[in-house]
Amino acid sequence: MNKAFIVRPFGIKNDVDFDKVDKELIQPALKQVGVNGSTTASIVEQGNIREDMFAQLLLADLVVADLSIHNANVFYELGIRHALRDKKTFLIRCSKDEIPFDLKTDRYLTYPADNPGAALDALVAGLKATILSDKADSPVFYMLPKLEAQDPERFVAVPNDFGEEVEMASAGKQIGKISLLAYETDGFAWEIPALRKLGEALYKLKDFEAAGICWEKVRDRNTNDLEANDRLATIYQRLAEDELQTNPTGGWELLSKSDLAIERLLTNDKKLDSNKKAETYSLKGRNAKARWLDTWIHEEEANKKTKAFQSTYLIDAYEQYEHAYNEDLNHFYSGINALGLLTTIISLAERFPDIWSLEFDTDEQAADALKNHKSRQQKLCVLVQASIDAKRKRSKDEVDMWLNMTEADLACLTSNKPLRVGGLYQKVIQEANDLNFDAAKRQLLIYQQLGVLPENVDAALKAFEQAKAVKDEKKRHYLLFTGHMIDKKDRPSPRFPENIEDKVKAAIKEAVQSQKDKYGDRLKAIAGGACGGDILFLEVCAELSVEAELFLVLPREQFMVESVEFAGNKWVDRFDELFQKLPKRILSTTKDLPKWLQSKSDYNIWERNNLWMLNSALVCGGINTTMIALWDGEGGDGAGGTQHMVQAAKARGAKTIVLDINTMR
Repeated sequence: MNKAFIVRPFGIKNDVDFDKVDKELIQPALKQVGVNGSTTASIVEQGNIREDMFAQLLLADLVVADLSIHNANVFYELGIRHALRDKKTFLIRCSKDEIPFDLKTDRYLTYPADNPGAALDALVAGLKATILSDKADSPVFYMLPKLEAQDPERFVAVPNDFGEEVEMASAGKQIGKISLLAYETDGFAWEIPALRKLGEALYKLKDFEAAGICWEKVRDRNTNDLEANDRLATIYQRLAEDELQTNPTGGWELLSKSDLAIERLLTNDKKLDSNKKAETYSLKGRNAKARWLDTWIHEEEANKKTKAFQSTYLIDAYEQYEHAYNEDLNHFYSGINALGLLTTIISLAERFPDIWSLEFDTDEQAADALKNHKSRQQKLCVLVQASIDAKRKRSKDEVDMWLNMTEADLACLTSNKPLRVGGLYQKVIQEANDLNFDAAKRQLLIYQQLGVLPENVDAALKAFEQAKAVKDEKKRHYLLFTGHMIDKKDRPSPRFPENIEDKVKAAIKEAVQSQKDKYGDRLKAIAGGACGGDILFLEVCAELSVEAELFLVLPREQFMVESVEFAGNKWVDRFDELFQKLPKRILSTTKDLPKWLQSKSDYNIWERNNLWMLNSALVCGGINTTMIALWDGEGGDGAGGTQHMVQAAKARGAKTIVLDINTMR
């Protein structure tokens, strides 16, 4: 929530200074709860007050209405808000005029007219409660419970040029640019539909951390938003799987976040079709399976099988996947997972009959339960094969590699011919080229560690090893540079005089070398191309064989005029050598911001360039980002300088290495 609309009288009326109330009470309270608030005063300057006022009453996350006096405009606007939105409207007043009959039952916060600031703490508490509550506060919706509130997103359109930027960035897999656009949408009326586009683009590019930020902002507007909870359930699950490898506590916390998103989905189950219900319960199964793995995967080899069998999460995972499959028998993903877990349970029960029998009062009950599991296993085999066959008929001539992989998984669980199993996996892997089947391989490794169907599993894993289909790609560590340009001849006080170039280069080289020693070939450098620090940094990267990429705010000719030519032909030649050798990205063709962004106050192309580079360096998270800053510790000569970059990087959690240029002069 970030925008409020204030409905109030203006000036002094009935001995109440309403501008003072706004200044001493309303605005300070909104600031404390992190919400920006405006009135119709800002609309008057823009033109059509009625049209824009209606839009604000519909789109504002929160409306604060002052009903201290009988003011027709205030009552009119409040009535419109109550008719359009069912919640998040907060009423305040001082005791001047009597409240109209139709509003007598509503609750108010009362403030003293002569000292409105005295009610600040109470207003802050009330606003916080309103923001957090999903309870309807509109008397219209209270009296007409079947009436549905308007969805603000139906009435806002994402600008075409913004949509084009998203499409181009997505097509080019420019995760940093998409993250930048997400940052820039803040405060626009169309922010939420834009964040849906951006969150989905980042989700498809598998940047789950950045995608999660977008979808959380969407859910912040509506706790039970189906699309946001659907995506967040998966995002937190994927992040948890990675986190569990190094930080089990953090991994379980992320799984809990995923569970909460799932439960929010299921509270709206009437809005979910059978396929979506199957997807949702599958996620519950996957979360339970992740917890199950964490209970035994790090144990000593001799204890793994018994720990895995004793974990209650094994049965939980199986039951959730089976529930998912029962919701939609065409959902072969949940079916094959239910079958795999049930096969694991049966295999471990036969290996450890004493542990299995502990769950039952008698040995006969234990035997009957195992018999029932085997019967269900046979039925699942038939059903999953039928799901696969039905999908093939629906797909006709389309090739679905994940369907083919599921068929290989089914053969692994059912076939008594290991060579056939290995052949099926090998065929799928070869035909899929670079498609990542890492999840399938991880499942096979689980079977291997637990001794499930060892001959089939060994044949399947051999196919993966021969084809080398699953790549162990290490996460990049990004090295971002920001720093001063060479001083212009007319600069009044020296900052980076050309005679200290060698000292600066040596300091940069030492910093880059320290990062290469730490991260090796994982390291990738990002920098602009301005004369001075940028060029020296990129030259050092070339000398140390560090992969680098050139980020330019403008095309070559315009950039040269802005940031290189004034330093002389030597720097022009050095820039051109880097320009020809390095892969490069260009932010804009003009110094003007895009039309959709020009209304954003206190923002320009240079600040945008800094944030673009920073977001591009943060694609693997702050833990995998280091910024080297050649800086004198002072403010810049203009917008978007080194100081801005350092502040922005620290705010986003990047590690920083500051090279104090003052010590080099």
